Amino acid sequence: MIPTDEILNASILIVDDQPANVLLLEKMLRNAGYRNFTSTTDPRTVRVLHREQRYDLILLDLHMPDVDGFEVMEQLQAIESDGYMPVLVITAQPAHKLRALAAGARDFISKPFDLIEVQTRIRNLLEVRLLYRRLNEHNEILERTVQERTAALRESEARFRSFARLSADWFWEQDAAGRFIEASGPMLEVLGAEEPGRPEATGEPAQWDAQARALLIEHIHARRPFIDHLCQRTDARGRVQTLQFSGEPIFDGTSRYIGFRGVGTDVTDRTQRDAARLQGPTA
Repeated sequence: MIPTDEILNASILIVDDQPANVLLLEKMLRNAGYRNFTSTTDPRTVRVLHREQRYDLILLDLHMPDVDGFEVMEQLQAIESDGYMPVLVITAQPAHKLRALAAGARDFISKPFDLIEVQTRIRNLLEVRLLYRRLNEHNEILERTVQERTAALRESEARFRSFARLSADWFWEQDAAGRFIEASGPMLEVLGAEEPGRPEATGEPAQWDAQARALLIEHIHARRPFIDHLCQRTDARGRVQTLQFSGEPIFDGTSRYIGFRGVGTDVTDRTQRDAARLQGPTA
């Protein structure tokens, strides 16, 4: 609910070519406790006034010379881009009520005025208008928050990818169907996604440690995270290369599996040093 003080402080414009009606409505608003209202007897000024002030409510007489209330509402439609025109029409002709509502007015009051009816309709419309404005402000804040968090997420993801590339030799990512979104180094080869018979730089295919390779692929298919999984491959010249892989499944905010990502490093030199250290010095 909108606090009473906020409703009484809402901005109101009275538009009526009859000064007596303006004075009557001003007195009624003042007696009801409204503090922020103004008036004009010239309907040609309404468009400019509303563009500058953006009133919470416009009390608009329909029957006026030069520019009638319907023409004023047509002008206001171009200003209210959100489609909400805060107009309460004043008319003594019942036939004009439906036409006014069809033109965008939110409600109407009849002449001669019924004090209780006028006060009730004004308060109700102001409360709806202020709620509508609050909702728009909330949606704008929500949209900005989503944009900020999306940007932060993208920045975080870019930072993660950068760190991954700096701390590893290769990086790969797959979608839920196993298709590669991104891959570098020997990832396509080790995961069995290379073209049949695809040669390496030596011109001969490498031989992988079948058991370690199968276990790596099993981890991915089972959507299991793994750390420092070792695989070895031997090229046609008999050189052994040791590769180390770590990976994890990826899930979205609803816990739906959307893919797999991981990194790899060539640890051949380290493995050879460790092996030499275990063997000890040679005679």
